[in-house]
Amino acid sequence: MAHHESVDGYIATFPGDVQEVLQEVRRTIREVVPDGEETISYGIPTITVGGRYLVYFAGWKHHISLYPLPHGDEQLQRDLAPYMAGKGTAKFTLGEPVPYDLIERVTRRLADERNSGPA
Repeated sequence: MAHHESVDGYIATFPGDVQEVLQEVRRTIREVVPDGEETISYGIPTITVGGRYLVYFAGWKHHISLYPLPHGDEQLQRDLAPYMAGKGTAKFTLGEPVPYDLIERVTRRLADERNSGPA
């Protein structure tokens, strides 16, 4: 696994069209958590809040992944169902429209869970 010093460095390793998608995923997440910090963890971009990870995103050959997924919101679970790729992972196929609104909802729910949970 290649080591990347920054989210920018990670994104730069992908073809231009994939970079655009990754940048939009990044912007979408940052709109929800503008105070989040960016880092690389487990070799992929990670947004942290208060020093704890909130959400990871990654580019792959044929898809973009988002981890983890929130619990408890039945409508959100139904909306995520077509993108589920294992427990806690959403997979968005490259070449198909990326549901950025769904990524926003996932991030918002994760942030809400973090804010309502134990410190």
